[in-house]
Amino acid sequence: MKLARFTHAGNTRIGAVDGDAIVDLTDGGLPDNLIDLLEGGDDALAAARSAAADGPRVALADVRLEAPIARPPKLLAIGLNYRKHAEEGGMPIPEQPVVFNKQSTSVTGPYDAIHRPPESPFFDYEGELAVVIGRRCRRVPPESARSVIAGYAVANDVSVRDWQMRSPTMTMGKSWDTHCPWGPWMVTADELTDPHDLHLVTTVNGEVRQDARTSDLIFDCDEIVSFLSTAFTLEVGDVIVTGTPSGVGAFMEPKGFMSAGDVCRIEIENIGAIENRVIDEPTSETTSF
Repeated sequence: MKLARFTHAGNTRIGAVDGDAIVDLTDGGLPDNLIDLLEGGDDALAAARSAAADGPRVALADVRLEAPIARPPKLLAIGLNYRKHAEEGGMPIPEQPVVFNKQSTSVTGPYDAIHRPPESPFFDYEGELAVVIGRRCRRVPPESARSVIAGYAVANDVSVRDWQMRSPTMTMGKSWDTHCPWGPWMVTADELTDPHDLHLVTTVNGEVRQDARTSDLIFDCDEIVSFLSTAFTLEVGDVIVTGTPSGVGAFMEPKGFMSAGDVCRIEIENIGAIENRVIDEPTSETTSF
């Protein structure tokens, strides 16, 4: 299934995408948010599949698709996780995953605007495969990781490069508001049998910037889940963005940073695409004292 969070007629709930329509799952008494649905386990997902078969449909063109989970309990990210990306930056291949946090307030919708801050012109894109955790877990062996993954989505780990490099943890350059659009829905794990051989393409204003396959991942999704869960509990609804391939703006000559008016599109095979227009951060976002 493709499970989406959507707004229609002033109400936000979850649905199952079917072609050019979406089935309202809450009409059958299911939860109105993805975390609660996933908390219900296999029974809830089975009920969602049944409801998706004959529930009321709304045209996708008539709804607003939102981030599948508006505020993930944890929003984790892996840096330098594609071989060609490490090579383009002249960096050694990491011996273990490079982990950082993105604040949950960086989440925005799959087609919403992303804000270029006035503090920096070094505004970059990073097309990434996102993993959604479906079961509370700790110390998961790699061979069991698929059993705790609910599904996959597309994400953009938007980065403010100078702020990123000034912070050893990278968090300050990775967590600005609107700097993690993701979606457009979550494809359930049973429908994506091999997340490690997917085609990922990022374009800016139609120009291809990133063109890679997830087979170039240094640490795959299973290894990442195992590594993270060694130290701390992963919870239902946690989102992990797994790293970006080569072709980021920071390593282009001349540099390929984004400006207001640019449109960044990221598509991953068998999942879907997100597309976000860059705008200068609105003054309304600044609180006056």
